[in-house]
Amino acid sequence: MGGIFDWLDPWITALLLAAVMFGAWRVGLDQGRKAVSEPDNPPEGKYTDASLALLGLLLAFSFSMSLSRHEQRRAAVVADSNSVGDFYTCATLLKEPIKSKLQDLIRAYTQLKVDAVKDNLKGQALEEVLQRFVQMHNQMTDLVGQAVDQKTPVTIPLTNTLNNLTSSNASRLHTFRDRLPWSVVVLLFLASAVCIFLIGQQQGKAGKAHLVGTLTFISLVAFVVYITLDLNQPQAGLINVSQEPFERLLQSMTR
Repeated sequence: MGGIFDWLDPWITALLLAAVMFGAWRVGLDQGRKAVSEPDNPPEGKYTDASLALLGLLLAFSFSMSLSRHEQRRAAVVADSNSVGDFYTCATLLKEPIKSKLQDLIRAYTQLKVDAVKDNLKGQALEEVLQRFVQMHNQMTDLVGQAVDQKTPVTIPLTNTLNNLTSSNASRLHTFRDRLPWSVVVLLFLASAVCIFLIGQQQGKAGKAHLVGTLTFISLVAFVVYITLDLNQPQAGLINVSQEPFERLLQSMTR
């Protein structure tokens, strides 16, 4: 989990990073102006270049981690939807009254998944919904057990699709909870602050404060961090995981 960064909006974190970077730049600028003038291409310039390269690697690494997690969540939604659809198809082959009971339960299960995502539940509300999923799984197992006792000819595919449904739900829950580690975000803050401090110090020693260029650099770094954290949140922000597979499945169930 990503700790506090899971609960903060990405734009708040990005603005906080921008403020920290601007403050570090101002401190570095003042320190550089107070320092004794040195020859052109001082040793500190090499450290600045190295810190810029390291910051670029950290940004690319963090973005790649968030993007891969986002893709895993998309794949998990499709797999979860397919597993529910397969189980529903097997349920249509059963005899009454188990057929109607199981179909109604699967429809309610699918609707709950769609509603839980739309409401973007967190904390206790999310835990309550997860408990309802467990209860529904138990109810499905009981109904499948009754169908097996009746010696239904689709016993094997019915039990297999039920097992696949519970497994897919567990996999999707894991991908939902798999976030960018908070330590990576803290490292981004630290690397960005150190990098912009060295830039400010170099500008101060040169006697030239490049405000526009510095603000542009800060904005770019903050925007990359914003996108990285936005990808890290499954259903919040601008980039969301589409629930279209479940919505289409629910429509096909109600026809």
